[in-house]
Amino acid sequence: MAEGDESGRTAVGPDRADRTAEGHQASRTAVKPVTVWAVIGGALLVLQLYVWIRWITGPYFARVPSGPDDPPLYMKIPLVANAAIAWIGLPIALWWFIIRPWRRDRRPSLDGIIMVSTGLMFFQDPLLNYLNTWCTYNTWMPNRGSWSSDIPGWVSPEVPGHQVVEPLLTNVPGYSFGNLLFLILGCWVMRKIKARWPGVSNLRLIGLIFGFNFVIDFILEGLVFLPIGFYVYPGAIRSVSINAGTYYQWPVYEGLMWGGVLTALCCLRYFTDERGRTIAERGLEHVRGSVAKVEITRALAIFAAVSACFFFCYNLPAQWVAMHADPWPADVQKRSYLNGGICGDGTDAPCPNPVLPMPTKRSGHITTDGHLVLPDGAHLPTTVPFAPSR
Repeated sequence: MAEGDESGRTAVGPDRADRTAEGHQASRTAVKPVTVWAVIGGALLVLQLYVWIRWITGPYFARVPSGPDDPPLYMKIPLVANAAIAWIGLPIALWWFIIRPWRRDRRPSLDGIIMVSTGLMFFQDPLLNYLNTWCTYNTWMPNRGSWSSDIPGWVSPEVPGHQVVEPLLTNVPGYSFGNLLFLILGCWVMRKIKARWPGVSNLRLIGLIFGFNFVIDFILEGLVFLPIGFYVYPGAIRSVSINAGTYYQWPVYEGLMWGGVLTALCCLRYFTDERGRTIAERGLEHVRGSVAKVEITRALAIFAAVSACFFFCYNLPAQWVAMHADPWPADVQKRSYLNGGICGDGTDAPCPNPVLPMPTKRSGHITTDGHLVLPDGAHLPTTVPFAPSR
């Protein structure tokens, strides 16, 4: 038996004690995951505020008209009802998920932070069109254009008054408490699955909830939002789309991508530690400072994790999809309220088509009669002859 004191407990020698103290010191000074997540979240928030300020104070903060056509009544009624329900539900959600638990616990709840984070996640909504326009919103709804062209490096061609819009009346509440409700539903389903099959592995559980979210997305988008003309996917790859060739075509990969976002967010909310903390909050107990500093760190970390779910599960793969988009269906092109005045009738630009060069904000474009139009002041590049060998 090792040398010990009279009680029989092993004595800790000087070397071991020093190593233990050094270990605790290293644990306190090492960068914790929550700190990394919080720094990313803070940087994202600064970027979003910068872009939104540029948009509000710039030329793109302008209404995009719906053109000569109006949506039919079967679109108008559900579009107005959708916006009304969203704004009736928003103050209720603010009270239930943010104000009520904050008053009770003197700190924001996980669901409250997720609700704010998914609301801020709305910033990424235009990014699916970053390289090429393959999704558009209905411009009949109230809008002030979009901040897309103020996002650093934006590629798709846009001009003020002619762009894909962001319908604020529906998307602001929809992204915030609307997504949170689906996460609550998804986590409830995960708990029911776990209760029914206690031995189910986490990987299988994630696969099952992914299938559930895929079906939910098809019901919401394929059967509701697309038929009422809330938005459309004119650049969808038709060979893997349901109702291909119509204005309400639903690409199957949309369900895979958005189902992936919902699944990742459900996992973030479901898989918490014994303290109820998400993976982004690990190490929060080592954050020193006031209660406000700790809670701000926590909120920024969760916001970063929520944003990562959207970016990596949807907007990153969406760029590949955009580069392989099919021609816009005639059923979309004939409806002026669905194209934002960016192409087709009334413009000199044909709608995106894989047989045409893909224009950018800095390039010229091919007109509907086949001519090349360069940006103002631009000239065709000259050919530089090869230099003779020396």
